[in-house]
Amino acid sequence: MYQLFQTIFYQPILNLVIFLYNNLAFQDLGLAIIILTFIIKAILWPLSRKSIESQKALQEIQPKIDELKAKYKDDKQLLGQELMSLYKKNNVNPFSSCLPLLIQLPFFIAVFQVFKDGIDKHLDLVYPFITKPEFINSTFLGFMDLSKPVIYLAVLAGAAQFWQAKMMMAKRKQIKSPEATNSKTESMTAIMNKQMLYFMPALTIFIGVTLPGGLTLYWFILTLLTVLQQSLVNKKDQNQGLIEGQIVS
Repeated sequence: MYQLFQTIFYQPILNLVIFLYNNLAFQDLGLAIIILTFIIKAILWPLSRKSIESQKALQEIQPKIDELKAKYKDDKQLLGQELMSLYKKNNVNPFSSCLPLLIQLPFFIAVFQVFKDGIDKHLDLVYPFITKPEFINSTFLGFMDLSKPVIYLAVLAGAAQFWQAKMMMAKRKQIKSPEATNSKTESMTAIMNKQMLYFMPALTIFIGVTLPGGLTLYWFILTLLTVLQQSLVNKKDQNQGLIEGQIVS
C-alpha cells in the first residue's frame, strides 16, 4: 500500500519540486513550492469547487435544518426522516462536501512527507530524465530556512485560515432565516461557529510552528488560493442571482 502511495503521489510531487527548483532562476526552493501549490490547486480545482458548492448548498438550508432540530429534538427517528426529506427536496447530499476533501487528502499527505523528510533525502526517487541537484538551497527570500519551522509563515497561515473562516461566517449570516434567528439551536450554532473562527487559526499556528517552513508555506499559499476560489464562487452566485432577479422582474 505504501509503495502504491509512493509511486502515485509521493514520487511525482518530489520530482515536480526538483524539476521546478532546477529550472527556476536563482534556484529558490520557496518559489518552487509556490508554483507547486498553484499546480496542485489547478489539478484539484474542480474537486475544490464541488466541495465549496456543496458547503454553500448546506448553508442555504441550514436555517431549515436548525428549525427541524428544534422541532423534533425529542424524536431522533422522526428528525432523521425529516432531514432526509429536506435533503432530497433540495437535492443536497450532506456528505458530498466531504468526498472531494478526502480525495485531496493524499496530495496533502504526500506534500507533507516530501518536506518533512527533506527534499534531498530521497534523491534516489528522482526520475532518470530529471537532473539530480548536487545541493538544494532551502533558503527562501534570503532569510527563511524552509527546512526548519518558520514562525512568520505559521502566523501567515493562521491569518489566512482566519480570513477563510470569516468569509464562511459572513455567508452564513446572509442566509440566516428570521424564523431561526431567536432559536436556541441557532444560538448554539453561532457560538460554535465563533469558537471555530478562532480555534482553527490558532491550531494552524500551533501546528505550523512545529512543521518545516516549506510545508507551512505550501499551507499558506493553498489557503489563499482556496479563499480566492470561494470568492469567485460567491461572486458567480451573486451575478447569477442578479440575472435571475432581472428575468423575473
